[in-house]
Amino acid sequence: MNIFRLVGDLLHLASIVILLLQLYGHQSCSGISLKTQGLYVVIFCCRYVDIFWNFWSIYNWVLKIFFLTSSITIVYWMKYKSPINKTYDQRLDDFQVWILIIPCFILALFFNVTFTPFEIAWAFSIYLESVAIMPQLHMVQKFARENLGTVKNITSHYMFCLGAYRALYVANWVVRYMTEPSYWDPIAWVSGIVQTSLYCDFFYYYVKARYTGKAMELPV
Repeated sequence: MNIFRLVGDLLHLASIVILLLQLYGHQSCSGISLKTQGLYVVIFCCRYVDIFWNFWSIYNWVLKIFFLTSSITIVYWMKYKSPINKTYDQRLDDFQVWILIIPCFILALFFNVTFTPFEIAWAFSIYLESVAIMPQLHMVQKFARENLGTVKNITSHYMFCLGAYRALYVANWVVRYMTEPSYWDPIAWVSGIVQTSLYCDFFYYYVKARYTGKAMELPV
């Protein structure tokens, strides 16, 4: 554990708390992609199935339980809980997720730590997480085009925390590589770099909005 990993985990937690507060507090999921949230359910179920037999620490176990339960709760609320589900705009959330799921699964079959069901599921979750934000980015772009470029503040905060968490994990991997002689994890490294790169354009406009004190806007 180092400071980059710790702050990254806190930002990941913050992103989910922000989203839960929007859903519960505002009773609205406007601007949030159900498809991205559904992908996170798949990711956490595949990655954390080992909670039943693999115990590292209370910290690790609690995080796994939180990510699993919160992701399932978010999807349930967006799909079934009124009036939240009535604010979901399926028209804007039209990204075809199969073009993400199928290639990630094929990659997991060929590039994994060992060819076992759990390791394939773990590799699949890593690959899928690297691109899971794409339906959300697609939806934000469409939302901005219909609202003169403006992005909802809550949505932008959620996405920034989610992207910053992964960027800090990249820094964490650099530190671990420099301090742990046996540390080697190319699957996570490549996927993390791909994931972080998807946020670069978003980071620019988010920081620009915070610096100017205005609502975030995207070019449309």
